[in-house]
Amino acid sequence: MMATGNLWRRGLFSAASLMIMAASGALATAGTAQAADSEIVVARAMDLNSLDPARAYCDTCQIYLSAVYDTLLTLAPDNKTIVPDLATSWEVSPDVTTFTFHLNPAATFSDGTPVTATDVQWSMERLKNIKGGAAYLMDSLKSIDIKDPHTLVVTTKTPNSEFLGILSATYVGIINSKLAMAHGANDDDNASTTDTADTWFLSHSAGSGAFTLQSYKADDALRLKRNAGYWGKKAQVSGVIIKQTADAVTQAQMLQSGAADIAMQIDPDTAKTIHDPNIVFQTVPSYNYVYAAFSPIAKGSPVPLTHDVREAIALAIDYKGAIDFTVGGAGNLQPSAIPNGFPGTADLPAPVTDVAKAKALLAKAGYPNGFKIGLEFPAMDVYGIDISLLAQKLQQDLAKINVSLTLKPETFNVWVGDIDKPGVPFTIGFFAPDYFGSAQYAQYFGMMAGMPWGTRAGVGTTPGLDGAAELVAFNKALAAGPSAQEAAYQAIGLQMIADKIILPIVSPDLVLAYAKDIGGMRYSACCNLPLAEIVKH
Repeated sequence: MMATGNLWRRGLFSAASLMIMAASGALATAGTAQAADSEIVVARAMDLNSLDPARAYCDTCQIYLSAVYDTLLTLAPDNKTIVPDLATSWEVSPDVTTFTFHLNPAATFSDGTPVTATDVQWSMERLKNIKGGAAYLMDSLKSIDIKDPHTLVVTTKTPNSEFLGILSATYVGIINSKLAMAHGANDDDNASTTDTADTWFLSHSAGSGAFTLQSYKADDALRLKRNAGYWGKKAQVSGVIIKQTADAVTQAQMLQSGAADIAMQIDPDTAKTIHDPNIVFQTVPSYNYVYAAFSPIAKGSPVPLTHDVREAIALAIDYKGAIDFTVGGAGNLQPSAIPNGFPGTADLPAPVTDVAKAKALLAKAGYPNGFKIGLEFPAMDVYGIDISLLAQKLQQDLAKINVSLTLKPETFNVWVGDIDKPGVPFTIGFFAPDYFGSAQYAQYFGMMAGMPWGTRAGVGTTPGLDGAAELVAFNKALAAGPSAQEAAYQAIGLQMIADKIILPIVSPDLVLAYAKDIGGMRYSACCNLPLAEIVKH
């Protein structure tokens, strides 16, 4: 039942009407109806780049896609265990290259049509061929053989011990292929240039999830409504509004006023200033982090970003101070681009600060008096971190070694385009897991040919970055059992540290902030915030 304090906070009832309703027993009825039929409002800085599962790649994308598009498999609340979603069962060959899935025959898309093996095949091949940010998840895909409408066999090019985890990623959401193809989508080899459905997906959805898309207005709001015909357990609220809210302070104000039920990016310092019995703050560890990164081949750097220069900058950063400055100490040092708690991260050496050594390395590189360089970053709050504040902290730190940073804040969409075209010499980025497994970090951040940050860093052309050691360890990990995986990913983590391309700075604890009448709040390593589990009492 909704607390009367919350009804008052929202201005839904006057004091007089509350007394009358309480006397007549109507308050209980109103509370029950409100819980079943009300929308919830989520305040967050939206970083949406697309609503198309094959093109979307962002944190808000994870929340949207997991609500609207079911996946073959998903993650249990422990954030590690793979459990059924569209697939009720599966078998894996001993050599970890053949995966057989059996679909739930009751599963239907929101328009009532059955989810079939053909839709699964089409969705996975389209993700691969669109070549968007999450296409790397299908890098190992070789073939898909449909046995019957509810059975398919997926074969990978090489052993892939993380393939089941990959299928829990929201970007591998299964699309109603016939509906999408009717509006310009295709899974052809040249889909990256011939698929024209991106605009259609901005106002329509084609999933089998607990919600459907109601509307989306950029820089305003993303609205979802409950899928009344959902084949699984129906959502507990009638709809969700994700409201664009740029900063933590405004999100907190919305939560206090009742304009929002959930605020997703409140930092620990802001949380400490709020004393409201109707608001719950829950701090949990997360796998999210914010990092600085170099692209040595990008144009515009005033000096060559050699290993000595990169290491000097890494040594000048005050990592503990950055955690204190951005999240009030509510975070952890992270050694490598593989987040704490993932396979291979035990006992990795923590980053250190050594200004004297940094100056010596700069002198050795030929820059005893330092230099000026730009730092481009998305001007937004993520995981309770104001990236602009973090940029200022880096500016202060690097000034100690006479490296002068020119801060270049951009919108998320401009920044995400710039880091690839034309490339950004020095930047700040952020990453949340797509699923539980370390392969995604080796693929996205590893110095291997064809991988996103390997490409940006110039693997094969930048001295010292040949990718050979990481590739050997990566292939070993994908073919190995759990204990051997741990050793292989640790080797990758150590090489990432040595490469000095990705510099993790803050791994913040996550503050879940929500109204007291909200239940079912949890952090998910695949889905960020599982909207279908949220309850309004």
